[in-house]
Amino acid sequence: MAQTTNDVIDTLNDLLENSRDGEYGFRLCAEEVENSSLRTTFSTRAAECAQAARELEEVVIRLGGKPADGGTASGALHRGWVHVKGAVGANSEESMLEECERGEDAAVARYRKALQQDLPADVRALIERQAQGAQKNHDQIKRLRDEARAAS
Repeated sequence: MAQTTNDVIDTLNDLLENSRDGEYGFRLCAEEVENSSLRTTFSTRAAECAQAARELEEVVIRLGGKPADGGTASGALHRGWVHVKGAVGANSEESMLEECERGEDAAVARYRKALQQDLPADVRALIERQAQGAQKNHDQIKRLRDEARAAS
């Protein structure tokens, strides 16, 4: 059954909140981590998530909807956990990467769920492209986490 425009907007807003979670989370990790290479990686990922959010916002507006104006509650809790770990000195590269991987797991799952919906072709194409980016981010973060784990 085809989704209504409001259903499509809800799906896009869910992904929009998720993209903002990613942006905020990666930015926080970039601020907390000492390794300059990881800081650059996290900053780059934050910028990519921000771009994804802008793209989703544009489609929501084009469809006549109101873009979600924040992240998710679980994303806020996740960022709080990253900040607490940093404040108590548990912000090792490995722990930061583990938290980022958890966030990327959630992002990939949300994109998979969205792609199960009956979406207009242009919206599906955008979500598929962004889903591939989320999977790429996940795989890179997981690889970096595995490298950090092996080095410790």
